[in-house]
Amino acid sequence: MIYEHLKTELRERILILTLNRPAAMNALNHAMMDELETALAEAERDEAVGAVVVTGAGGKSFAAGADVAEMLQKAPTYVDALDFSRYGQQLFGYIENYPKPVAAAVEGFALGGGCELAMACHLRVASENAKFGQPEVKLGLIAGYGGTQRLPRLIGKTRATQMLLTGEFIGAAQAEAWGLINAVCPVGEAVETAIQLLSKCLQNSPLALDLTLEAINAGFSEAENGFDVEAEAFAQACISEDAHHGIQAFLNKTQPQFQRR
Repeated sequence: MIYEHLKTELRERILILTLNRPAAMNALNHAMMDELETALAEAERDEAVGAVVVTGAGGKSFAAGADVAEMLQKAPTYVDALDFSRYGQQLFGYIENYPKPVAAAVEGFALGGGCELAMACHLRVASENAKFGQPEVKLGLIAGYGGTQRLPRLIGKTRATQMLLTGEFIGAAQAEAWGLINAVCPVGEAVETAIQLLSKCLQNSPLALDLTLEAINAGFSEAENGFDVEAEAFAQACISEDAHHGIQAFLNKTQPQFQRR
């Protein structure tokens, strides 16, 4: 199948899915996310595919967040914003519960929705130039694609709270030290490093891999209501004056002036 915003390559039994909007730093719009879901669904049914790598085109960015301009169009009301959040949560939940190993190969920025996409993958490797962050608060928003739930699970509540409240970025070495990623590699080698890691997985029983992933995810099932809380909080933030000022400042490349309370 030919995609507009996604490149595919099958290398032996590993499918490489490349987010392909380099001019937009691979920002996640709904068209690209739809294509990603379609490609994953096809790969799930394809016996020739044993594992999946998700990466970004251009080398500068894995994915620099959700497409903010599109969000303005799709989420003007509380209900629209709630649907916007749940749309991303559903896709990333599908990835997290995917029956075949999925690895994120991060070069450059993995911010906002891009960081949330990487966290939804089972494994994560990053080049030395990678930057991870959830900067939504700088726009008067909050992480809405699962970031408030997955980040604390991966790196602990204390460090996750720091990242989510400050909006600051961390580099690859710090991400590895904090347990956010599995390995750091030289620039330009993230995909190859991810393939090597997945190749080790594919030496094992496919059924055992599927059941292991299922068992791991079952341990977090009791926290599903946290995603509902996140979606509702995202929607509330999305229609606020802070978000209006923050998003306009982001688009105009100026500093937002939030109202202090």
